[in-house]
Amino acid sequence: MRPPNETNGFSAGREVSGLVDRAKARLLGTVVGVRTAAQAAALTFDDGPDPGSTPALLDLLARHGARGTFFLVGKRAAKHPGLVTRLLAEGHAVGNHSWDHPALPRLPAAAVAAQLRRAAPVIGGPPPRLMRPPYGDQSLASYLVARRLGYTVVTWSLVGADWAENDGDTISGRILDGLHPGVIVLLHDTLASFGAEAYRDRGPMLAAVDAVLTVRPDWRFLTVPALMALGKPRRVYWTQATDEAYLAGLSLHPDLTGP
Repeated sequence: MRPPNETNGFSAGREVSGLVDRAKARLLGTVVGVRTAAQAAALTFDDGPDPGSTPALLDLLARHGARGTFFLVGKRAAKHPGLVTRLLAEGHAVGNHSWDHPALPRLPAAAVAAQLRRAAPVIGGPPPRLMRPPYGDQSLASYLVARRLGYTVVTWSLVGADWAENDGDTISGRILDGLHPGVIVLLHDTLASFGAEAYRDRGPMLAAVDAVLTVRPDWRFLTVPALMALGKPRRVYWTQATDEAYLAGLSLHPDLTGP
């Protein structure tokens, strides 16, 4: 999840200009979208799986013939392996969202690697291996660890901001206003951490996804790998560190407390 005031598509990275910036994006770039003329986009969902909300989302996507990409927290995937199996069986893509959702730039490189390695076996999935850093927080060092482990790092170009006090109409309006070919949308099928207990309600997110898919039946909503097959990935040099005081004020989902 992200702080509630960061709702734009490039809260951490931005389109680059100049030879040096373009070289950094090409060599060290995080995928934020795809350059394509096709009416296609990727809906991505972080922090799951969650037996209280993920099945309803899967049912909804199935009704609309849409596919999503789920960036899974390893500790939760280990507790709910049946949901991981269902995700893959229904044609969705999965990615590594760390073992227990820490802000990776605050960890030494060895601990970042341990987070990703521990989560990998329970998340599974076919290649390409995708990874999204928790909170979108990334340093050059944490990015290089993920790349060394064979991951394509994927963030987003459009934010639903479904982790705060927003209703379904607000979330869907934000997505529809920003929808364009090749966009990667950030949503959450559950929350690993949250600022208020009420924000854990996934009803507004589900209503928003249903509205977007209903209003745009002419669009294809694909997995990130399928979207990347349509054109050249858009990359930015992405670094971000969420305010420490904000992180300290968050509560962890019960699945992530304890050993």
